[in-house]
Formats: sequence, structure tokens, C-alpha cells
Amino acid sequence: MYRAILPEGQIACTRYDHTENGLELYDGDDQFLAFVPYSNLHALLDDEVYEEDDRSVM
Repeated sequence: MYRAILPEGQIACTRYDHTENGLELYDGDDQFLAFVPYSNLHALLDDEVYEEDDRSVM
């Protein structure tokens, strides 16, 4: 599972395809969810990033 981080929120998806101008996001049934232009994409994260908690707090 992946998360596309956008200025206005997040979109969870199972897979994605790179295109010339952005990412096409798909769900677990391989249904198209959204097209995200690279100019609007802040990050694409694997959900494992959210599950890990290796942060230290001082």
C-alpha cells in the first residue's frame, strides 16, 4: 500500500504507474483512483513508513 501526499491531503493506493506528467493511482481491484501531476505531488510513501516508529524524542 502506498500514500500519495498532496498539498490538500493524501490518497491511499495499492499500485501506481509513472507517466510523463504524473502518477496514475490504482486500488486493490486495479481500478483507477486518480491522476496526480508531479507538480502537486509532495511525496509517495510506502505504508511501512507509517508502521515503523524509530523516532527518538528528546
